[in-house]
Amino acid sequence: MKKTEAVSLVAQAIDGLAMPGRIGRLKEVMLDEPRYVSIEQARIITRVYQEHEGEPRILVRAHALAAALRGLAIRVTPGELVVGNRTAGVRAGVVFPESGCCWVDREFEDLPTRPQDRFHVREEDIREFRNEILPYWNGKSLEDVLRARAGEEIDAIARVVKINQKDHAQGHICPDCRKWLAMGPAGIRKDAEERMQVATGAARDFYEAVVIVMAGAQDFMHRYAGRLRTMARGAKSSSVLRANAAAAAPASREAGVLEDAGLPMPESREELLMVADICAAVAERPPETFHEAVQALWFLFVILQMESNASSFSPGRLDEILAPYYEKSRADGMTQARALELLECLWLKFNQIVYLRNRGSAKYFAGFPIGFNIAVGGVDADGRDYVNDVSFLCLQAQAHIGLPQPNLSVRLHPQTGDQLLKKAVRVVAKGSGMPQFFNDKAVIPAFEELGFSETEARDYAIVGCVELTTQGNNLGWSDAAMFNLCKALELAMNGGKDLLTGAQLSPDFGDLAHYETFADLEAALAKEIDYFMERMLKGCEEVEKAHIALLPTPFLSGVIDDCMAKGVDVTAGGARHNLSGVQMIQVANLADSLAAIKQLVYDEQIVPRETLLDALQKNFEGYDVLRARLLNKVPKYGNDVDWVDALGVRWARYFRQKIGAHKNYRGGPYHTGMYTVSAHVPMGANVGASPDGRKAGEPLADGGMSPVYGRDALGPTAVLKSVSKLDKELTTNGGLLNMKFLPEFFETQAGVDKFAAFLRTFVDLEIPHIQFNVVRREDLLDAKAHPEKHRSLTVRVAGYTAYFTELAGDLQDEIIARTSYAGV
Repeated sequence: MKKTEAVSLVAQAIDGLAMPGRIGRLKEVMLDEPRYVSIEQARIITRVYQEHEGEPRILVRAHALAAALRGLAIRVTPGELVVGNRTAGVRAGVVFPESGCCWVDREFEDLPTRPQDRFHVREEDIREFRNEILPYWNGKSLEDVLRARAGEEIDAIARVVKINQKDHAQGHICPDCRKWLAMGPAGIRKDAEERMQVATGAARDFYEAVVIVMAGAQDFMHRYAGRLRTMARGAKSSSVLRANAAAAAPASREAGVLEDAGLPMPESREELLMVADICAAVAERPPETFHEAVQALWFLFVILQMESNASSFSPGRLDEILAPYYEKSRADGMTQARALELLECLWLKFNQIVYLRNRGSAKYFAGFPIGFNIAVGGVDADGRDYVNDVSFLCLQAQAHIGLPQPNLSVRLHPQTGDQLLKKAVRVVAKGSGMPQFFNDKAVIPAFEELGFSETEARDYAIVGCVELTTQGNNLGWSDAAMFNLCKALELAMNGGKDLLTGAQLSPDFGDLAHYETFADLEAALAKEIDYFMERMLKGCEEVEKAHIALLPTPFLSGVIDDCMAKGVDVTAGGARHNLSGVQMIQVANLADSLAAIKQLVYDEQIVPRETLLDALQKNFEGYDVLRARLLNKVPKYGNDVDWVDALGVRWARYFRQKIGAHKNYRGGPYHTGMYTVSAHVPMGANVGASPDGRKAGEPLADGGMSPVYGRDALGPTAVLKSVSKLDKELTTNGGLLNMKFLPEFFETQAGVDKFAAFLRTFVDLEIPHIQFNVVRREDLLDAKAHPEKHRSLTVRVAGYTAYFTELAGDLQDEIIARTSYAGV
């Protein structure tokens, strides 16, 4: 049988699998549970720091993690086949004092009512936090240390640059899942013990820390095994439950499937003991079966979250990683239905961890984008098409679950088969905003240009939203900073003064009224970019230094290549690759603004320089006709107008070339991305009126490569052509193209085929990324008015999916306003 025929049969079989009954029950239980702030780990961390005062920080952090692994309350929800969490409750907001306490103190009472990402709080937790935890950490947390070292400088550039990672540990990384599954915590612990015997100084401390955390990880897994065995003592046997099910519903499909497969009934004594045995096994040896591998992987990500309380720890290419375990278990009798059930249990677990951000950060990263990114498809190490059963099972799991996590990505390339492509399209049509699509034809050569080997580039994965990475060997620091190019243009036009506040934010390089030529304006813009870039890089360096000193991560280091060989923590440069990524925001508005100035002010000389500057300073009050001309008489980015698109490309290239000349504190290169998360809303709030006709405070374009909503008048293909002019090398840190389609387009096979062809055009044009919302405007408006009726409605924000009803009103409005396409 040919490969295409075999893949087609697999795709058809998996497409016919229904969602198991237990998954629906577990999903409802999870969604019904309210979110609370948790101080339990903060209590443990504080106690351990007090007990280990004066010891090397890496050892203190190791002891703190191990104590949490042994002491945090644990819970198993009846029916779970994959267990583990960092709190007993689901979606809890964990207070993490090593990273930041002062902001928690300021905002604790407001967490239930703030505009974005709310949490319930307990009065007794607030009292304990302020009386027992906060006093110890004053002046010691990452937040406080950075505030003392560089707070004034970071604040001084904040209207143009948002420097990240200031109050939480480093995430945005893809651990070596293959190593974790091949060795397990026991194997990594043994490796560290052997290396520790011959190491000295800081290296010995590093290996000792790895031993401590891996031992804690083993105990954590055994604790779950013990909890499950305790539950089993009070549970009914599988035979009793099966008889009860048969009596209640003789045609029970779920009972029949389980009986055919020789599996115990859900919540039975036998099932609880089976999961207990799996937890105990993966604590002591590498996993052997598919179920063991899935459980071991989930334990890995729970513990990474417990160590760092950060976003965007991502599994990577799950279909490739799990393939050998799947094949072995299938040979031993596991059905595709059982494999899907296990993956769907894992999908639910990915939705049980969120990240507690401060009020300001929640605006930039709205809707709990925790960023468990899973990729399927793409090419293998030899450049051939890679797809397997697990690829289709992951897509089927997303079709069934439809929740924000994991952030499912499909890698496309010219040889991607129709079966995978059209299955992905049908899942997109269900409206969860997933999967998103990445283009091997764009990403792989760009990664090679950045310095990765061909093998590493072909094996790329995605972390968080759209950030690109190699697997298991790279601290990409992809969330280093966001740079507001539109604010830089504003300052270039207004003598370095903020249009919103009048404050002098940069040197006076001139203003629009005095620039005789368009080249004069561009020269001033270059000076603004250079001025803020230099200050940004100093701030980023201070952040890295603080992470090295305060937040070493021995558990993460144990699963990042070259850390163990070097005896160096990942935060200190132990990874094989050490990058830093900065986002350029927002090229669409910048191109549109420069096009308006070039055409109307300098080329056609219709609008005097002084007039436009006065209009911007007055937020277009009294200038309605001029604003209409700016909006409607100048071509816009996203419509395949070469000279307009070239303006955006020119300044993105300028920024990339300038920052690429610098090295980060770990010795690796800076590179660039073009994505916003949800920062286009608060960053737009920081920008005064702009020459593209946008009024002060309005959002910037969403995504990163996307046009301003409503200005892409010539349809989706023209958008693709505009975006394709952005060099691949501009988005090695990730690029984001957002589009919105109406659900009706996907109701026929012809619509699915047209959309698949559209995606092949996306591949041919070498655009790195694209994602879709499939939703009606009317449904979003109703969800905003009646959130209680749309609890499970998810939308694509910017590189991630979130519950629409959990987004702040201004971000909801921006998503509603995005252009909707009825076809391609």
